[in-house]
Amino acid sequence: MSKLKNENELLQKAIEVAENYANQRGFDRFSKTDSAKDKVEVLYRLLVRDNLIQPLPVDQETQPKMKHKLALWISRQLPDDHPLLK
Repeated sequence: MSKLKNENELLQKAIEVAENYANQRGFDRFSKTDSAKDKVEVLYRLLVRDNLIQPLPVDQETQPKMKHKLALWISRQLPDDHPLLK
């Protein structure tokens, strides 16, 4: 797993976009006390369930790999000239 350029910023953008997607799907908003770790896991599982991202093998479902998958997902959704991709 090679790290993406601007991976942390891409992850933040992915969380933001995935949260909006989850809200449109009827998911209640996250509370301010929900940790980023919990958000990543819930959003990853939602996107996998909706077939928007390829699931990791069950034995490889770790927090860093879920974060990486979310960052990859958003990097493919952004336009080529987006500042986070440069």
